[in-house]
Amino acid sequence: MSWDFPFRPKLWDSLRGYNRRMFQADLTAGLTVGVVALPLAMAFGIASGVTPEAGIYTAIIAGFLISFFGGSRLQIGGPTGAFVVIVYGIITQYGLPNLLICTMMAGVILVIMGACRMGSIIKFIPYPVTMGFTNGIAVLILSTQIKDFLGLQIESLPGEFIPRMASLGRHLDSINWLTTAVAVSGVVLIKLWPRSWGRRLPGSFAVLVLGTAAVALFNLPLETIGTRFGGIPASLPAFAFPEVEWSQMRDLVRPATVIALLAAIESLLSAVVADGMSEDHHDSNQELIAQGIANFCTPLFGGIPATGAIARTATNIRNGAVSPISGMIHALTLLGIILIAAPVAKDIPLAVLSSVLVVVAVNMGEWREFRRLFHYPKSDGAVFVTTFGLTVVFDLTLAIEVGMILAAILFIKRISETTEIEAVSEHTETEGALHSIVGRDVPPGVQVYRVHGALFFGAARKLEAALERGGQQPRVLILRMRTVLTLDSTAINAIEGLIIRLKRKHVVLVLSGTPPGPTEMMRRSGLLDQIGLENVVPNIEAALDRAREILGASASSRPA
Repeated sequence: MSWDFPFRPKLWDSLRGYNRRMFQADLTAGLTVGVVALPLAMAFGIASGVTPEAGIYTAIIAGFLISFFGGSRLQIGGPTGAFVVIVYGIITQYGLPNLLICTMMAGVILVIMGACRMGSIIKFIPYPVTMGFTNGIAVLILSTQIKDFLGLQIESLPGEFIPRMASLGRHLDSINWLTTAVAVSGVVLIKLWPRSWGRRLPGSFAVLVLGTAAVALFNLPLETIGTRFGGIPASLPAFAFPEVEWSQMRDLVRPATVIALLAAIESLLSAVVADGMSEDHHDSNQELIAQGIANFCTPLFGGIPATGAIARTATNIRNGAVSPISGMIHALTLLGIILIAAPVAKDIPLAVLSSVLVVVAVNMGEWREFRRLFHYPKSDGAVFVTTFGLTVVFDLTLAIEVGMILAAILFIKRISETTEIEAVSEHTETEGALHSIVGRDVPPGVQVYRVHGALFFGAARKLEAALERGGQQPRVLILRMRTVLTLDSTAINAIEGLIIRLKRKHVVLVLSGTPPGPTEMMRRSGLLDQIGLENVVPNIEAALDRAREILGASASSRPA
């Protein structure tokens, strides 16, 4: 890990040779993505427990900053479905002001991660963990939309999944069939919307326009943005630094870390998707810095957490974007819409926004993974199911923590099972001529063992157990280390213990063919001094020669 601060936004490189034709392509793509983002931004804001304009402000500010400072040429940033449940939970537990503080803290964490070049580390989060919490989030989003989708009369939904479902079940008799019909129609229209039209006019925006027009023209008795929130201000967001309660800062570290981790994962996954679609290559560390800047600045204008949005990024690329300027235009398009058309927004039915979110949640879930569970290794299936269950029933923080720990334990177990420590004879020899004992004279009193794989804490006990099964006590023990991949402190401690026991029995340990990495580790730990440099040799022939020297010296030292 390096502390060299990386800072080279893709925008700088994109502006070299930038021309009018490229600007026209970015303008078309940016305007289209801005239209796509409008209903999503409002829906994510409402579902997160804040106002619809908070979602729009997030898309404007974070979207502009992520494109301006980002490490991906075509990434579109803004509020996403992945954050809905987290934001709702933080507001429920800590309040809106502390959500803003959490988001700013997450921004600082993301900048530090980028500065420390930790972008590549995020890629090591196991697939079962990411798919487990992604599917869990999709289920949670669906559960939060049942109330508005069916028009149920509930004052407020509990933040936890099981109490929420119980509350929804108790109020099913209050279903509003007109609201349900509008919401179902919205889902059907989005799903059936022709793809050829969707390049210029997405189904979600069409549903938004048609639903709003129906409410205004026919005076439908549906709950709207106006009836619940009083409309959307037709103005720029006001700057205000959140009030910090220092006594609660310690409690906010955990949710802030979860926001940062999820923002990093989602943005880098989206950047990878963008690379695949555009044959580009993103800078993961610069992208983390951009995400950090955006998440630090957005709360200053009342915004919520933001990250890379895969669907909007894909729309941007499909519509011909060529540089980060398209993402900046998308943000300015949203700003123009709220400045011009905000008064109309009061008539947008919540059932329509709910239908948009239901489609987002259904598309977000990787539901085929449940069918593939039976084809996974049992360990991967256990990680997936555990992460999914904890995300739904408890929270994403616990799910990621437990999922990562469980995945790490199972990985250690799997790697330790590949480590082999076995006695070598002419009948079990597998090495080539240089390292083979076949055709060589192995003196009586010499035992040769082969160590293969990672010799670390998960496999150190294997060394002890294998030698305990060795039977007759040798006078020289040769460990052939040529295929040892790595060595850790636990393995070194096990070898130190082995040396002590062997010395008590007047047995000498000889190491053969140890690779440079493990040799350096033994040197730094002082283990080579305990073994003796003369007992660390390059190949099996030298090891057998050294064994003869030891046996000869031992024989000559005996009394006549």
